[in-house]
Amino acid sequence: MRNNLVTSNLRIAKRLWAQLSPANSSALRQLTREHQVSIAAGDLLLLEGRWYVSNTGLLGLASRNRCAGIHVQPVRSFCDASAQRWAFAATVYKSKTCRGFVGYGDADPSNVSPLVHGAEMRVAETRAVNRALRKAYGIGICSVEEIGSSAEPSSRESKKIPPQPVNGNNGNYGGAKVRDRLCQLIRKHQLDANLVKSYAVDFCGTKTLREASREQVEGFVTHLADWAEKDRNALLCQLNSYLGRKEGAA
Repeated sequence: MRNNLVTSNLRIAKRLWAQLSPANSSALRQLTREHQVSIAAGDLLLLEGRWYVSNTGLLGLASRNRCAGIHVQPVRSFCDASAQRWAFAATVYKSKTCRGFVGYGDADPSNVSPLVHGAEMRVAETRAVNRALRKAYGIGICSVEEIGSSAEPSSRESKKIPPQPVNGNNGNYGGAKVRDRLCQLIRKHQLDANLVKSYAVDFCGTKTLREASREQVEGFVTHLADWAEKDRNALLCQLNSYLGRKEGAA
Protein backbone atom coordinates (compact mmCIF):
# COMPACT_ATOMS: atom_id res chain seq x y z
CA MET A 1 0.00 0.00 0.00
CA ARG A 2 2.78 2.44 0.94
CA ASN A 3 4.74 1.60 -2.19
CA ASN A 4 1.65 2.35 -4.27
CA LEU A 5 1.25 5.70 -2.51
CA VAL A 6 4.92 6.54 -3.10
CA THR A 7 4.51 5.78 -6.82
CA SER A 8 1.32 7.85 -7.02
CA ASN A 9 2.87 10.81 -5.21
CA LEU A 10 5.94 10.80 -7.45
CA ARG A 11 3.81 10.62 -10.60
CA ILE A 12 1.58 13.52 -9.54
CA ALA A 13 4.53 15.58 -8.30
CA LYS A 14 6.33 15.26 -11.62
CA ARG A 15 3.18 16.35 -13.43
CA LEU A 16 2.63 19.37 -11.19
CA TRP A 17 6.24 20.40 -10.72
CA ALA A 18 8.32 19.52 -13.76
CA GLN A 19 11.52 20.71 -12.08
CA LEU A 20 11.36 18.07 -9.34
CA SER A 21 14.95 17.65 -8.13
CA PRO A 22 16.46 14.36 -6.92
CA ALA A 23 16.52 15.83 -3.39
CA ASN A 24 12.81 16.69 -3.60
CA SER A 25 12.01 13.20 -4.90
CA SER A 26 13.99 11.58 -2.10
CA ALA A 27 12.30 13.74 0.54
CA LEU A 28 8.89 12.93 -0.93
CA ARG A 29 9.58 9.18 -0.74
CA GLN A 30 10.62 9.49 2.90
CA LEU A 31 7.65 11.65 3.89
CA THR A 32 5.25 9.27 2.15
CA ARG A 33 6.68 6.13 3.75
CA GLU A 34 6.86 7.62 7.24
CA HIS A 35 3.57 9.53 7.33
CA GLN A 36 1.42 8.19 4.44
CA VAL A 37 0.75 11.68 3.12
CA SER A 38 -0.92 12.11 -0.26
CA ILE A 39 -0.39 14.90 -2.78
CA ALA A 40 -3.72 14.05 -4.45
CA ALA A 41 -5.48 14.65 -1.13
CA GLY A 42 -3.77 18.01 -0.74
CA ASP A 43 -1.48 16.91 2.09
CA LEU A 44 1.74 18.26 0.55
CA LEU A 45 2.80 21.23 -1.56
CA LEU A 46 6.12 22.06 -3.22
CA LEU A 47 6.74 25.80 -2.94
CA GLU A 48 9.98 27.53 -3.92
CA GLY A 49 11.73 24.16 -4.03
CA ARG A 50 10.66 23.06 -0.53
CA TRP A 51 8.00 20.66 0.69
CA TYR A 52 5.24 21.97 2.96
CA VAL A 53 2.54 20.00 4.74
CA SER A 54 -1.04 21.28 4.88
CA ASN A 55 -3.50 21.43 7.76
CA THR A 56 -5.48 18.73 5.95
CA GLY A 57 -2.42 16.49 5.85
CA LEU A 58 -1.66 17.01 9.55
CA LEU A 59 -5.24 16.31 10.64
CA GLY A 60 -5.27 13.19 8.48
CA LEU A 61 -2.04 12.04 10.11
CA ALA A 62 -3.53 12.62 13.58
CA SER A 63 -6.64 10.65 12.64
CA ARG A 64 -4.61 7.70 11.30
CA ASN A 65 -2.65 7.63 14.55
CA ARG A 66 -5.81 7.79 16.70
CA CYS A 67 -5.08 11.19 18.23
CA ALA A 68 -6.93 11.48 21.57
CA GLY A 69 -7.71 15.19 21.25
CA ILE A 70 -6.60 18.76 20.55
CA HIS A 71 -7.18 21.63 22.97
CA VAL A 72 -6.86 25.21 21.71
CA GLN A 73 -7.07 28.46 23.68
CA PRO A 74 -6.15 32.11 23.04
CA VAL A 75 -3.05 33.62 24.63
CA ARG A 76 -4.88 36.72 25.78
CA SER A 77 -1.81 38.78 26.68
CA PHE A 78 -0.78 38.67 23.01
CA CYS A 79 -4.24 39.32 21.53
CA ASP A 80 -5.58 42.69 20.39
CA ALA A 81 -8.93 42.45 18.62
CA SER A 82 -8.87 46.10 17.53
CA ALA A 83 -5.60 45.48 15.65
CA GLN A 84 -6.68 42.04 14.37
CA ARG A 85 -3.72 40.52 16.22
CA TRP A 86 -4.24 37.06 17.66
CA ALA A 87 -2.20 34.34 19.33
CA PHE A 88 -3.26 30.82 20.29
CA ALA A 89 -1.78 27.85 22.11
CA ALA A 90 -2.72 24.36 20.99
CA THR A 91 -2.08 21.12 22.85
CA VAL A 92 -2.19 17.77 21.06
CA TYR A 93 -2.81 14.59 23.07
CA LYS A 94 -1.63 11.51 21.22
CA SER A 95 -3.27 9.21 23.78
CA LYS A 96 -5.37 9.42 26.92
CA THR A 97 -2.23 9.29 29.05
CA CYS A 98 -0.20 11.73 26.93
CA ARG A 99 0.90 14.91 28.74
CA GLY A 100 0.49 16.89 25.54
CA PHE A 101 2.56 18.58 22.83
CA VAL A 102 2.15 22.37 22.78
CA GLY A 103 2.42 24.68 19.78
CA TYR A 104 1.83 28.40 19.42
CA GLY A 105 0.48 30.34 16.45
CA ASP A 106 0.02 34.04 15.81
CA ALA A 107 -1.44 36.13 13.02
CA ASP A 108 -2.05 39.77 12.21
CA PRO A 109 -2.59 41.75 8.99
CA SER A 110 1.18 42.02 8.44
CA ASN A 111 1.85 38.26 8.24
CA VAL A 112 -1.18 36.84 6.44
CA SER A 113 -2.27 36.96 2.82
CA PRO A 114 -4.42 39.97 1.83
CA LEU A 115 -6.98 37.40 0.69
CA VAL A 116 -7.68 36.36 4.31
CA HIS A 117 -7.63 39.77 5.96
CA GLY A 118 -10.39 39.75 8.54
CA ALA A 119 -9.80 36.07 9.32
CA GLU A 120 -6.59 36.52 11.33
CA MET A 121 -8.08 34.82 14.40
CA ARG A 122 -8.79 31.61 12.46
CA VAL A 123 -5.38 31.71 10.81
CA ALA A 124 -3.67 32.01 14.20
CA GLU A 125 -5.67 29.08 15.57
CA THR A 126 -4.78 26.91 12.55
CA ARG A 127 -1.10 27.79 12.85
CA ALA A 128 -1.09 26.81 16.53
CA VAL A 129 -2.76 23.47 15.80
CA ASN A 130 -0.35 22.78 12.94
CA ARG A 131 2.72 23.44 15.06
CA ALA A 132 1.45 21.26 17.88
CA LEU A 133 0.66 18.42 15.45
CA ARG A 134 4.08 18.72 13.82
CA LYS A 135 5.73 18.39 17.25
CA ALA A 136 3.54 15.49 18.28
CA TYR A 137 4.13 13.41 15.14
CA GLY A 138 7.67 14.42 14.28
CA ILE A 139 6.96 16.34 11.07
CA GLY A 140 10.19 18.14 10.18
CA ILE A 141 8.75 20.37 7.46
CA CYS A 142 6.79 23.59 7.92
CA SER A 143 3.06 23.75 7.22
CA VAL A 144 1.83 25.91 4.35
CA GLU A 145 -0.58 27.77 6.66
CA GLU A 146 2.38 29.01 8.70
CA ILE A 147 3.87 30.87 5.73
CA GLY A 148 3.54 34.62 6.02
CA SER A 149 2.15 36.86 3.29
CA SER A 150 4.08 36.77 0.02
CA ALA A 151 2.41 39.90 -1.28
CA GLU A 152 5.51 42.01 -0.62
CA PRO A 153 7.89 42.57 -3.53
CA SER A 154 10.44 39.78 -3.87
CA SER A 155 13.45 38.99 -6.00
CA ARG A 156 11.16 37.22 -8.45
CA GLU A 157 9.66 39.21 -11.30
CA SER A 158 6.43 40.76 -10.05
CA LYS A 159 5.66 43.37 -12.67
CA LYS A 160 2.33 42.73 -14.33
CA ILE A 161 2.12 42.65 -18.09
CA PRO A 162 -0.65 45.04 -19.12
CA PRO A 163 -3.47 43.95 -21.42
CA GLN A 164 -2.60 44.25 -25.08
CA PRO A 165 -4.93 45.99 -27.54
CA VAL A 166 -6.83 43.75 -29.93
CA ASN A 167 -7.89 45.05 -33.37
CA GLY A 168 -7.16 48.56 -32.19
CA ASN A 169 -9.30 48.23 -29.03
CA ASN A 170 -7.90 48.49 -25.53
CA GLY A 171 -10.11 45.72 -24.15
CA ASN A 172 -9.58 43.48 -21.14
CA TYR A 173 -7.66 40.64 -22.76
CA GLY A 174 -10.27 40.66 -25.51
CA GLY A 175 -10.58 38.54 -28.60
CA ALA A 176 -8.07 35.84 -29.46
CA LYS A 177 -5.60 37.25 -26.91
CA VAL A 178 -7.52 35.71 -23.99
CA ARG A 179 -6.09 32.22 -24.52
CA ASP A 180 -2.61 33.64 -25.16
CA ARG A 181 -2.76 35.63 -21.93
CA LEU A 182 -3.93 32.59 -19.97
CA CYS A 183 -1.11 30.44 -21.39
CA GLN A 184 1.35 33.18 -20.56
CA LEU A 185 0.16 33.27 -16.94
CA ILE A 186 0.42 29.49 -16.63
CA ARG A 187 4.00 29.54 -17.91
CA LYS A 188 5.08 32.57 -15.89
CA HIS A 189 3.80 31.27 -12.57
CA GLN A 190 4.47 27.56 -13.32
CA LEU A 191 0.85 26.50 -12.84
CA ASP A 192 -0.70 23.19 -13.85
CA ALA A 193 -2.83 23.81 -16.93
CA ASN A 194 -5.38 21.09 -16.14
CA LEU A 195 -5.93 22.40 -12.61
CA VAL A 196 -6.29 25.96 -13.93
CA LYS A 197 -8.88 24.66 -16.40
CA SER A 198 -10.87 22.99 -13.62
CA TYR A 199 -10.73 26.16 -11.53
CA ALA A 200 -11.86 28.23 -14.53
CA VAL A 201 -14.93 26.03 -15.00
CA ASP A 202 -15.92 26.52 -11.34
CA PHE A 203 -15.20 30.25 -11.51
CA CYS A 204 -17.34 30.72 -14.62
CA GLY A 205 -20.12 28.51 -13.25
CA THR A 206 -20.38 26.39 -16.39
CA LYS A 207 -20.12 22.67 -17.08
CA THR A 208 -17.24 23.13 -19.51
CA LEU A 209 -14.96 26.01 -20.38
CA ARG A 210 -16.37 26.08 -23.91
CA GLU A 211 -19.75 27.08 -22.51
CA ALA A 212 -18.33 30.15 -20.75
CA SER A 213 -18.86 33.55 -22.35
CA ARG A 214 -15.98 35.73 -23.46
CA GLU A 215 -16.66 38.12 -20.57
CA GLN A 216 -16.56 35.27 -18.04
CA VAL A 217 -13.23 33.98 -19.34
CA GLU A 218 -11.77 37.49 -19.40
CA GLY A 219 -12.89 37.93 -15.80
CA PHE A 220 -11.25 34.66 -14.81
CA VAL A 221 -7.95 35.56 -16.50
CA THR A 222 -7.89 38.92 -14.73
CA HIS A 223 -8.68 37.23 -11.40
CA LEU A 224 -5.99 34.57 -11.93
CA ALA A 225 -3.35 37.16 -12.82
CA ASP A 226 -4.16 39.26 -9.76
CA TRP A 227 -4.12 36.30 -7.36
CA ALA A 228 -0.90 34.87 -8.81
CA GLU A 229 0.88 38.17 -8.30
CA LYS A 230 -0.48 38.82 -4.81
CA ASP A 231 -0.13 35.36 -3.28
CA ARG A 232 1.00 32.48 -5.49
CA ASN A 233 1.15 30.09 -2.52
CA ALA A 234 -2.54 30.58 -1.75
CA LEU A 235 -3.37 30.14 -5.43
CA LEU A 236 -1.47 26.85 -5.54
CA CYS A 237 -3.47 25.62 -2.55
CA GLN A 238 -6.68 26.50 -4.38
CA LEU A 239 -5.57 24.76 -7.57
CA ASN A 240 -4.45 21.63 -5.72
CA SER A 241 -7.94 21.28 -4.28
CA TYR A 242 -8.97 20.19 -7.80
CA LEU A 243 -6.59 17.22 -7.87
CA GLY A 244 -8.56 14.07 -8.58
CA ARG A 245 -11.66 15.94 -9.77
CA LYS A 246 -12.99 15.57 -13.27
CA GLU A 247 -11.39 18.24 -15.43
CA GLY A 248 -13.58 20.41 -17.63
CA ALA A 249 -13.13 20.35 -21.38
CA ALA A 250 -11.41 23.35 -22.92
